[in-house]
Amino acid sequence: QARLTESGGGLVQPGWSLRLSCTPSGFTLDNWAITWFHQAPGKEREAILCFSNNDGRTYYGDSVKGRFTVSKDDAKNTVFLEMNSLNSDDTGDYICAAKVAELTILLELGRRWRDPLEYDFWGQGLQVNVSS
Repeated sequence: QARLTESGGGLVQPGWSLRLSCTPSGFTLDNWAITWFHQAPGKEREAILCFSNNDGRTYYGDSVKGRFTVSKDDAKNTVFLEMNSLNSDDTGDYICAAKVAELTILLELGRRWRDPLEYDFWGQGLQVNVSS
């Protein structure tokens, strides 16, 4: 069964950086979009960053633009979320999700990547706590 596995969460101080990883099992990243969702305590999930492996395009939420970036390791079939200048608002659960992104989906991805209902596979999530 296809699934996603995240790693890299933990406790960090404000201003620090953290690197999260998302590794698919059962499929490769080719022709897939990987999106990271953030869920603050008591809040709904919010899409913060989406990377389309097919065309290399990245979409950013306003809350993370200029602070978070994405990278990948094709040999390890892994996508990394690089989080910089972390603050207390970044505290919460982080979940990666995967969606098929090819043909007509790529044309609409810029308007659809924020919707959790669009995604086919989800990781279990991990905790990030930003506190001094």
